[in-house]
Amino acid sequence: MNEKTMFAERLKAAMQAAGYDVRPSVLEREFNLRYWGKPITFQAVRRWLRGDSIPSQDKLQVLARWLTVDPHYLRYGETATYSISEPSAAWDVSSSCEERQVLSLYRSLPLAQRKVLREVMETFAKAYLGVDASGDGE
Repeated sequence: MNEKTMFAERLKAAMQAAGYDVRPSVLEREFNLRYWGKPITFQAVRRWLRGDSIPSQDKLQVLARWLTVDPHYLRYGETATYSISEPSAAWDVSSSCEERQVLSLYRSLPLAQRKVLREVMETFAKAYLGVDASGDGE
């Protein structure tokens, strides 16, 4: 595998580990919510996920903070001696202690258990709220 393909694989794995669907539309939305520069396009993130290109350093830093991974690891695949965590945003203040605890527990689970938990939550949302929480429009 070449450098760009390996970056794409690490990006996909980081998205999955953070509980996000690995889709260009998800990456575009989540990245642009956090990036203060010119918004990136759907085509640009698709190239990242396909292994056609690697983002610039400033964009790589935003990805790393969002996905709570080391930027050096995300770019090169080697673990550095420090990690980056996303700072709390102003809008997170309104979340309750219970919500933060549930999110913390969710993030501590292995990927397979996160997927199961998400499917259970989507089933509850469909049954009790009448909404499709999966985001795939089914």
